[in-house]
Amino acid sequence: MKKVKFPHVGVPLMIIGALIIGLILGNHLPGRHIIKNAGAQKISEILDLIETDYVDAVNLDSLLDESIPSILANLDPHTAYIPAKDFDEVNSELEGSFSGIGIQFQMMNDTITVLEVISGGPSEKIGLRAGDRIIKVNDSTVAGVKMKNDSILKMLRGPKDSTVKLAIKRTGSEAPLTYTVTRGDIPVTSIDASYMIEPEIGYIKVNKFGRNTFREFFTEMMMLRADGAKSYILDLRGNSGGYLDVAIRMANEFLGTGEEIVSTRGRNGELESRVLADGTGSFKGAKLTILLDEFSASASEIVASAMQDNDRATIVGRRSFGKGLVQKQHDLSDGSAIRVTTARYYTPSGRCIQKPFTKGDVNNYQLEIYDRYLSGEAFSADSVKPDQSLLFHTAAGREVYGGGGIMPDIFVPTDTANINSYVNQVFNAGLLHRFSFEYADQHRQLFDNAESADEVIAMLPSDGSLLGDFVQFAAKNGVPARWYYINNSRPLLVNQLKALIARDALGTAAYYEIANTRDKVVLRAIESLKNKSQWTNRKFAGKYATANNS
Repeated sequence: MKKVKFPHVGVPLMIIGALIIGLILGNHLPGRHIIKNAGAQKISEILDLIETDYVDAVNLDSLLDESIPSILANLDPHTAYIPAKDFDEVNSELEGSFSGIGIQFQMMNDTITVLEVISGGPSEKIGLRAGDRIIKVNDSTVAGVKMKNDSILKMLRGPKDSTVKLAIKRTGSEAPLTYTVTRGDIPVTSIDASYMIEPEIGYIKVNKFGRNTFREFFTEMMMLRADGAKSYILDLRGNSGGYLDVAIRMANEFLGTGEEIVSTRGRNGELESRVLADGTGSFKGAKLTILLDEFSASASEIVASAMQDNDRATIVGRRSFGKGLVQKQHDLSDGSAIRVTTARYYTPSGRCIQKPFTKGDVNNYQLEIYDRYLSGEAFSADSVKPDQSLLFHTAAGREVYGGGGIMPDIFVPTDTANINSYVNQVFNAGLLHRFSFEYADQHRQLFDNAESADEVIAMLPSDGSLLGDFVQFAAKNGVPARWYYINNSRPLLVNQLKALIARDALGTAAYYEIANTRDKVVLRAIESLKNKSQWTNRKFAGKYATANNS
């Protein structure tokens, strides 16, 4: 594989109220980049006037931090400024590890509740357990106080070998427990789940492309192979990006010598880099499906498009986000940084991944995914209207289109079956999560004996009893029972309750093992892998937007 140094990119994607950060990271260019032109001189003069003549004293650093994003917004949606105070936090999630106490937590009823204790981390070593409620951090009371996640993280994370004192409320213990935790390096894991979903079919879900993602991915893939996997489902739904070189290494595992992975073109369309597979991959002969949705972006799209354009895998799901701009990060002298778009990504067939945008209109760009729901695209492939002028062809001659994002070979609409007003109410109120956590917490001694999701399921009461308990819980918390809607949504509610209880008992991977049993995208991927005719000579029948709709 041609060795290329890849850039650093940070992308906030605010979609339907959710902030999703996708990062493609690489070179860190030290030092302040000084632009010597009339515009820079004008800015300097303005700042001097504000400092000397403005009626009130002004903190120019704060003023700049607030103003720079507005300037950059007039370039493109992904050129970004990172203030010095946010630099470490923005970068830590992909760096392989950070220094903290080693727990996964969630605010429940205004209390920090431990969902999972990271194996081998500082909290496990001193005896913290899933289900513990943190009521004090050092001398600050945090129970019953509405706090944002970033505020909690700042209290729990800190320099390696520093200490933090926690007061814990634990079920079964009347008095609070006090622990002093010495912060240490906490691994940032990229694999949410990896297991044999069917005989000879392995499933692996990757949530980001971080520093250690390829090593984790390769290890899990080899373990799946050892368990008998001959085909694989790579789930990249919700994966908003990461290090580009990690995406390239992942794609290289499945491609033959000389097959293109990705290229970049800079100013005036000049070719900057072209990366080819080196043929050393360990899974070149394995069947592969890749799952995408509208939240799959940047590095996820690079892997998926490399597989699609080389006719190497079947893409299942919905059109991906469409993030194909390359950023380089410049670290500034005050500890802040700026990520400047320098090029565009192109797929092996020549498609540009980036979806259209209007300069300066970041809001509409961020809400474009919401527009897909309004236009019907999330529910029907026929609602997708590809730009006929952007027609390209895969290695086997299949038609694919540019214009932004990767359209799947097999479109699976958003699953609205069993969704009704009752389901929306209990979901929006967080009652499914609260009930499941409290149930797992009350039966924690029982679940401590479980080693698999199947064993947790076997320990649960009948579906009717479990659902009845939940309905009573929801009624006590403001959502009255409406049995017509409850019975209509029974399969969804029961499956979610089981999956969430298994997650709270065993960890995130157990959730997917149960939730995937009725996930239509996953089920369609399994069906695709079992369809022998589809894999003949790695060629697929039909045009992408009309074939195999379900």
